[in-house]
Amino acid sequence: MHIDAKVLNLKLTTPFRISSHGAKYTAPSVIVQITHNEFIGYGEAAPYYGETAETVLACLALFTSSLGDDPFLIEDILQRLGKIIEFNPAAKAAVDMALYDLMGKILGVPLYRLLGLNAMRTPCTSFTISLDTPAEMARKALLAKDYPILKIKVGTDNDIEILKAIREVSSATLRVDANAGWTAKEAIRNINAFEPYNIELVEQPVPSDDLAGLKLVRDNVSLPIFADESCVTLHDVARISDCVDGVNLKLMKSEGISNVLKMIHVARAHHLRVMLGCMIESSLAITAAAHLTPLVDYADLDGNLLIDDDPYEGVKVEQGKLILPQGAGLGVKESTRVMTSGSP
Repeated sequence: MHIDAKVLNLKLTTPFRISSHGAKYTAPSVIVQITHNEFIGYGEAAPYYGETAETVLACLALFTSSLGDDPFLIEDILQRLGKIIEFNPAAKAAVDMALYDLMGKILGVPLYRLLGLNAMRTPCTSFTISLDTPAEMARKALLAKDYPILKIKVGTDNDIEILKAIREVSSATLRVDANAGWTAKEAIRNINAFEPYNIELVEQPVPSDDLAGLKLVRDNVSLPIFADESCVTLHDVARISDCVDGVNLKLMKSEGISNVLKMIHVARAHHLRVMLGCMIESSLAITAAAHLTPLVDYADLDGNLLIDDDPYEGVKVEQGKLILPQGAGLGVKESTRVMTSGSP
């Protein structure tokens, strides 16, 4: 098998802000192709956790000689890649994704069937409203009226004003995500103050390494608490299981489909609810994650909905519900809109 890769810069429709970072206007993406005989499998890396497009490319160059000649031996391949470099989860996720795409194409079945899943059991995805003024976030919520679930970024000094402004224009289900923006005491105070706004759940209220704070929050609020930044590896699931009600799993932070499948099952064994989330990604990576959603309770797979120049077409969203493609493998194809405009 042979790897090829190219770098894209995805243009965000509006600036994207969260409590722990400034505004983003573009997001890098590395598109990976793995060729095996007459078949090509596609994957995507959205570098975030200390990675860059350059480190992803460097990893891929190291990986190519260790792929072997059988794409079905994913566990063996991933073990070899782990020995080459310990971290770099997005680079590994792109390879893992492309191998699953290859397997599905060789067998002529969509990924969800390869995994024994029912495509009708996909949940609705949330749509993210990134940080801005309360008035601007309310305007964005109003524009997102076709999505029944909104994820509201919080972690500021005016979180109550944000939720009040959004509730004045939207009756959607609201989830809030502080992106580790509060101390434990702030989180308890704020979350308890959120109750009049009918919030479904709260994601990552405190810094990722503050597990004592995470448990303190969970024990002193009535809303479900989910971990994101605190849950990166397979071992993290058991480690934080007493601190939260659920986990937000992502292909890019946890090395891809193979590892996330394991994390889902470990989470279930610890009686945790499961959300499947994403970074800013094209429809290539979002579709790969969407194939796993029949296994989870919640989906936050809107990264492709936040960009202007999606180079691929795959999973669709109808009234919020994820509709999986029927093509073999990931079922993703190049966007006709992008191809018409002459973009990559």
